[in-house]
Amino acid sequence: MPIIEASGLTKTFRRPDKREGLGGSIAHLFTRRFTDHVAVDHVDLTVEPGEAVAYVGPNGAGKSTTVKLLTGILVPSSGEVRVAGVVPHRERTANARQIGVLFGQRTQLWWDLPVRESLALLRDLYDVTDADYRARLAEFDHILGIGELLPVVARKLSLGQRMRADLAAALLHRPRVVYLDEPTIGLDIAVKDRVRAFLRELCADGTTLMLTTHDLGDIEDVCQRIVIIDEGRIIFDGSIAQVKDSFARQRQLHVDFTQTVPRAKLAELLPGAEIEGDARAFTIGFDRFTHTAAEVMTALLAAGEVADFRLDEPAIEDVIRRVYAGDLDLAA
Repeated sequence: MPIIEASGLTKTFRRPDKREGLGGSIAHLFTRRFTDHVAVDHVDLTVEPGEAVAYVGPNGAGKSTTVKLLTGILVPSSGEVRVAGVVPHRERTANARQIGVLFGQRTQLWWDLPVRESLALLRDLYDVTDADYRARLAEFDHILGIGELLPVVARKLSLGQRMRADLAAALLHRPRVVYLDEPTIGLDIAVKDRVRAFLRELCADGTTLMLTTHDLGDIEDVCQRIVIIDEGRIIFDGSIAQVKDSFARQRQLHVDFTQTVPRAKLAELLPGAEIEGDARAFTIGFDRFTHTAAEVMTALLAAGEVADFRLDEPAIEDVIRRVYAGDLDLAA
C-alpha cells in the first residue's frame, strides 16, 4: 500500500494584477484585479514505503510547492493527498510526528541556542526517550560529526555545519517519511559520501525518502526512481535506468593508439558511431543499444594497438540538463 498518495493535486495562487509604482498600488485598492498562477497542476503521485524518489525540475517548476502540500504547510486548491493514511493539512500534528523535513535554505534550529539545546527541544516535542536520543546522537556523530557542533550557537554555524545539524534534527524522531531539499549542499566530499550511504541505509530499513535536489550525484547514489516536474505537471515518472535507456543512450569511449590510425578506418569498422580526433587520440560516441562496449573495443583493436582507453557511461545529469534547457520534451 502506498505511503504517499496524491490524486489530482493542484495548487493555485492568486497574484495581484496591478501597474507598477505608487499609482498602481492605489488603483489596485479599488480595482482589486488578480491573475491565477497554477503552481502544481493535477499531480498524480504514489510512493511505496522504503522508496527513494528524486523529485526534480527547473526552478519554478512546482517542486517546493508539492513538498509543502505533502507536509501540510499548504492547503490544496483541489485534489486529494494522504501520507501514511493522514491528510496532512487537516491532521497537522499527526502528520508532523511521522515526517521529517529538511529545507536547504531554511533551518529548524533555534537561531540563538546551541545545537544541543535545539535537539533537546525536538526530543521533548517528539517524545523521544533518553536512551533513543543518546543512541541517535551517537549515530549522527559517527556519520555527520555532530558532536563538535553540539555546543555551537546555531547562528555561528557555517552552511555545511548547519546542514549537518539540520539533517540530524530532521531524522531525530525516526520519521517514516523524510522530505529532503538539497540535503548535501555545503558538505565536503567525505561527509557527502557518508550522508548518501546513511540515506541508503534508511531506505533499506523502510524509511521513505523524497529528494528535491540539483546535486545529481544525490540522485544517482540514493534514488532508484526519478519524477521530473515542469510547469506544475509531471512529465516523467520512472526508474533511473529507464530514463537513461530512453534519453541517455550515448556512451563515449576515449582511446589512445600507439601508432597513427586513419580516421576513415575507424569509420569503416564502426558504422553509425560519432568519431572525433585524429592520428592517435580519438573519442568514439556510440548508442549503447546499437554497439556494445565490447564490440567497439574489438573494432579498435582491429584498427591498431591500443595504449590506453576510458569509457564514459551516460549520466542522468545529461537528461536533466537537457530538460532544464528545454532541449528535451519527456512528455512527448
